Amino acid sequence: MRAPRTIDLFAPADLPARNAPCPTVQPVAARSLSPRAIQPSRAPLWLGVHVPELSGEAQQGTPRSLLALAARAQRFTPRVSLAPPDGVLLEVRSSLHLFGGVEGLREALLGECAELKRTVALAFAPTPLAALVGARAERPFMVLDAAQLTGSLAPVPLTALRWPQESIERLACLGVRTIGQVLRLPRAGFAQRFGAMRLTDLDRLTGRANDPRERFEAPARFRRRRELSYESASHAQLAAALRPLLDELGGFLTARQCGVLALECLFWHRRHAPTRCELRLGEPQADAQRLVKLLDERLRTLVLPEPVRACELRAGLPVSRRLHSAGLWQPGERGGRAEASGVELIERLRVRLGDEAIETLELVPDHRPEAAWRRAAPGACAGAASAPPPQDGPGAQGARRKAPRPLWLLPAPRRLRQHDGLPRYRGALYLEGEPERIESGWWDGRDVARDYYNARDARGRRLWLYRERERPHRWFLHGVYG
Repeated sequence: MRAPRTIDLFAPADLPARNAPCPTVQPVAARSLSPRAIQPSRAPLWLGVHVPELSGEAQQGTPRSLLALAARAQRFTPRVSLAPPDGVLLEVRSSLHLFGGVEGLREALLGECAELKRTVALAFAPTPLAALVGARAERPFMVLDAAQLTGSLAPVPLTALRWPQESIERLACLGVRTIGQVLRLPRAGFAQRFGAMRLTDLDRLTGRANDPRERFEAPARFRRRRELSYESASHAQLAAALRPLLDELGGFLTARQCGVLALECLFWHRRHAPTRCELRLGEPQADAQRLVKLLDERLRTLVLPEPVRACELRAGLPVSRRLHSAGLWQPGERGGRAEASGVELIERLRVRLGDEAIETLELVPDHRPEAAWRRAAPGACAGAASAPPPQDGPGAQGARRKAPRPLWLLPAPRRLRQHDGLPRYRGALYLEGEPERIESGWWDGRDVARDYYNARDARGRRLWLYRERERPHRWFLHGVYG
């Protein structure tokens, strides 16, 4: 009988020398448990939201309340998908650290749903379909590891998949009533009897196949319509009917950190064309309470041809707004600013007197003084209004340095008398400083070529006048300093 042969696992070259120091060996377990070695999992994590109140509603399209919930959910993650008629999906792996983990995110989302007065069921899973199925189940469902997904789905009933009732009944006749039981069936036979689409559903459920979801995009503009329970011509009742729509508009704008400059209300009648009511604001606004007050003022002056059966609120395109912080001093007190009160005054005047009664002035990038400003509506945003006059524009000669200009310009330049080539206005005038030459406007047919001077009259008043560069070199008074 042959003796067993002993095999040495180390070659002689691998053995350390007898007198050589023993090498330091770091334990593998210590390296694997090092905090820096632990990397967070980047696998997707989906949060399924199920609204049981919408399950039994037979609606065409996506319910409005589900759209509102999806818009609110965008504050947690940009990857939001709809699962109509009663589900919303959120990919939240990258958002967990912002809300204190899974429990913090769950509590925050439940708070948003409470503001919408909706009762929801939540579930976490590595795949979107598993998160949605887990939310539909009548038991808590939270799976953070893909290795535990199949075992957690095993007791969930097949009805949570929402397959056709015929397929559910056929599987029930075979004794298959849960997802775990259907996953144990032979794949080829299952696809042959129930279709390849059902097998694909199971693969998407367990993560064996990709499950792409279309990202939800909130509407760019706000538009809501409300049917009244009874026809009414009372301005107070119409304002009360519009108040919930304005509150919803405030939330719509606050979520986007934007405001609106114009609102339009349509009041629908039975026999007449809809009555329009427009509201223009002095600055981008998102405060619902302020919009309610202004719209109430406008409704008091509105004449209705007959009672209203429905009202519709349309908002203009959202624009960026400047966020104000409350000051220590009230407007009118020492150190207090009156900017907000000034804007409110302009808005109230426009509501009571009309949009054409209030105007403002804005700058235009033009060297010619009479063309460097124009009338505009308060709150109108023009890109040229804040742009400085061009230093090297077409046809501009001179104007290399910013010369002082008077605040008051005459409606039309006034021609002055001359004596020995010098201007006179209620006596002799004394010219001061160097002239400012302006040559501009050839592109629109109103070209000018002037030399502007600062002058003082006998009483010491400062005037702004110019001399034509072309013959006959006349003098004109164009402005007066304050």
